[in-house]
Amino acid sequence: MLNAFSDLVKTREGQADTASEARDQRTTKIETSGLDFYYGDQQALFDISMTIPERAVTALIGPSGCGKSTFLRTLNRMNDIIEGTRLTGQVLLEGIDIYAPAIDVVALRKKVGMVFQKSTPFPKSIFDNIAYGPRIAGTSDRRKLTEIVEDSLKRAALWDEVKDRMTESAMALSGGQQQRLCIARALATNPDVLLMDEPASALDPASTARVEDLIFELKENYTIVIVTHNMQQAARVSDTTAFFFQGRLIEVGDTRQLFTNPKQKQTEDYITGRFG
Repeated sequence: MLNAFSDLVKTREGQADTASEARDQRTTKIETSGLDFYYGDQQALFDISMTIPERAVTALIGPSGCGKSTFLRTLNRMNDIIEGTRLTGQVLLEGIDIYAPAIDVVALRKKVGMVFQKSTPFPKSIFDNIAYGPRIAGTSDRRKLTEIVEDSLKRAALWDEVKDRMTESAMALSGGQQQRLCIARALATNPDVLLMDEPASALDPASTARVEDLIFELKENYTIVIVTHNMQQAARVSDTTAFFFQGRLIEVGDTRQLFTNPKQKQTEDYITGRFG
């Protein structure tokens, strides 16, 4: 099987047809179908079916508690670490069901990286923060690690600011620099997809602008899904926007169309500030 995500599957038996189907869906990176999610007995997501295009930015908007972050975490199985959760339906990554028993979750999370709302640098040097993932994956050659670290920091637009500080603690960086460091750390494992859960909500306007510029640049090579409460930010950085309300997907479509001519009244009411 030559599918880009074949390394996620512990066994290749019965996967050939899925790979062929995935290659026929070049414009779709992720597809969810009939997705329901539960925290214990409480249902948080209801029948979410949508496609996420490759090499584009998809923004998830909606009021607090509407299910945006829960949905985001289903895309790399981060909810698995929460006791008592369960999911029904499908999440397909290039045609492969990431909740199938054969999936290697560690490999999945290398391919679908995540950046959280609060920057979370490790209490290590800048170099060791970026090298952490590749080391865990088995890369020990110092020269190779140095190449990965430099490349990741350049892609995260941070290299010029830290290239002479690689042995310093990452904790000494500013908030905006720490968030870009976390993006670089996610890029170091060579993912295809980046999930971002309100990555700029704790940043000042100048740092927010840097992160937004970075997102715009990264979409040339990555599929990006971003949760944001900031509708202006969604309009600025995304190609597709999905509006969630009370655990349901109300509307998804081209960002410009959704913000200027939404199809659903609930979407219009939220965008115009009538609720939320």
